[in-house]
This record gives sequence, C-alpha cells and structure tokens, in this order.
Amino acid sequence: MIKIYHNPRCKKSRDGLGVVENSGEEFEVVKYLENVPTKEELRQILGCLAITPEMLVRKNESVWKEKYKGKLLSDEDILDAMIEHPKLIERPIIIKGDQAVIGRPTERIQEILKK
Repeated sequence: MIKIYHNPRCKKSRDGLGVVENSGEEFEVVKYLENVPTKEELRQILGCLAITPEMLVRKNESVWKEKYKGKLLSDEDILDAMIEHPKLIERPIIIKGDQAVIGRPTERIQEILKK
C-alpha cells in the first residue's frame, strides 16, 4: 500500500495527493503536521528516499532561516528540528514498499507508482 505524507495547506502536496488518488492504488494519508513522525519513522523515510536529513528540510521556511541556517548541525540535530517544527519536512512524500519519492514535481510520483 502507498503512504503519502501530506500537508493539506500546500498546493504541491494537494497536487501530489491527486496523483495518488488517480492511480487507483490503495493508499494511506498521513497529515504529518498533526501526526508528527517519530525520529525512527523519519529515519525509515530517509532510508526509503536514500537521502540525508538535511536533504529533507525545507530551507526556505522562516523557522529554518531563523534558528538553524548557517549552524553546524548533526543529522540528529536536523531530525530533532523536523520533529519540533514538522513544517520543515519536504512534502509530499510518497512511499511504496521500501522506496519513496518527494513528489516535487508531481511527475516524480509516477516513478514510484509504476513499480
């Protein structure tokens, strides 16, 4: 089953959800601002994406610029920041099995739906 980490207030995330809905496959929506992933869940997501924590951060968010930009942060520090401020997590994230994509642009979602 597909899992999509979704922020309903984000147009790109809504567009991504539309792609998943139109796929005809079963899926689960995780509104990650309400149900913040645990550190272990974030590690699993990062493993599926095959990226580092920093690569999952939305660096244009004001909270990143104000609190974290320019600082030497460990992966653990970045994971903690995403848990404390979940809007820092890039979106949407679509997971299918042990693979995942960040659905920006939405065409990337097709990569995972075809598998």
